[in-house]
Amino acid sequence: MTIVVTGSSGFLGSALVSALRADGARVLRLVRREPEASDEEFWDPERDLLDPSVLEGAEAVVHLAGAGIADRRWTESYKRELVDSRIVGTHTLVEALGLLRSRPRVLLSASAIGYYGDTGDREVDESAPAGTGFLATLVRDWEEAAEPVEQEGIRLIRLRTGVVLSSRGGALAKVLPIFKIGAGAPLGSGRQYVSWISLPDWVDAVRFLISNADISGPVNLTAPEPVTNAEYTKAIGKALRRPTMPIPTPAFALRMALGDFADEGVLTGQRVIPRRLLRAGHRFSHPTLTEALAAVL
Repeated sequence: MTIVVTGSSGFLGSALVSALRADGARVLRLVRREPEASDEEFWDPERDLLDPSVLEGAEAVVHLAGAGIADRRWTESYKRELVDSRIVGTHTLVEALGLLRSRPRVLLSASAIGYYGDTGDREVDESAPAGTGFLATLVRDWEEAAEPVEQEGIRLIRLRTGVVLSSRGGALAKVLPIFKIGAGAPLGSGRQYVSWISLPDWVDAVRFLISNADISGPVNLTAPEPVTNAEYTKAIGKALRRPTMPIPTPAFALRMALGDFADEGVLTGQRVIPRRLLRAGHRFSHPTLTEALAAVL
């Protein structure tokens, strides 16, 4: 099987590529620089540059490219970069797929649980509607940009990913130095929900979805047991055997540091259940936060 991957240099993409190769798949990585290896092909999504012929013969495409949601403070210019890197890049890929003589069986396109907006204490699954705000609108438009492939007979899966736990990248890796010196603290009220998944479980879920032809549409890539931010903070401290601060980080400090991302990505949360994965019989290696942290730390 030949599988094309965009965003392969990120911590999610690199872990997935390694796993797919271990499965015996031929992985072709689309890169935005001069190719340096036989498994790389050039594309420039911002300039709508992608030679469709490089996709011929692929049986699956995993599209993960996009600027990091929490990589920088949300200025107006960075918000535009978040939009363009997702919407324009997805349009470029979708247009190329539509020109193929032999199309892949499935496109797995990155998405996020930010689609649901702030859900408070309410549990949501894939049937819940889109929320409101910049992030929810961005994710909704991101998903819609991939929809034309369905008219070409390509199975489309929207990977609504939660907080992926890894010591090598993502949200957890960024805060580990703070927790290791005993300065970890809940954020804001601490009552907002964190819907998380271990990196190994995220990779396994994507592999499961590639091979399961009965599943299409949105799929929540989160563990079955979301926790509050206060519980999340306590669990990290316990896993590292370090104390955590009893006083939470105030909302105003987070807004000063993160801009609008504080209100949409940190002080609010989503209590998300991976209903479709569970009903399809997918088994999580790390269904609880304690197990996940032990595995990734």
